[in-house]
Amino acid sequence: MSKLRRQMSANTSNVVETKSLIDIKDQTGNLYESIAIIAKRANQINITLKEELHNKLEEFASHTDSLEEIHENKEQIEISKAYERMPNPAILATQEFMEKKIYYRKNDSDLFS
Repeated sequence: MSKLRRQMSANTSNVVETKSLIDIKDQTGNLYESIAIIAKRANQINITLKEELHNKLEEFASHTDSLEEIHENKEQIEISKAYERMPNPAILATQEFMEKKIYYRKNDSDLFS
């Protein structure tokens, strides 16, 4: 099991909870900046999960182009169901952001003033 999957299954629920916009804003001082950081992290998590899932399902892929019969593989179905039960990447990213587990930095925009 990957580090990301262990982290997700450890203490994250699939239930969407309302977050205080003030708490999100307080992290960076700007609500939109905080949301942009969360969105970028959610995208990173999504890409990682997608690559991991495709690598696992690649083991079951048949490389023949016949349309004769499609075999149902129970292991493949279980892997797919496990990934479907995982929390949404946006939920994970928001949780990481609120727990201050995301590293981010600002570019110095004052250099060109």
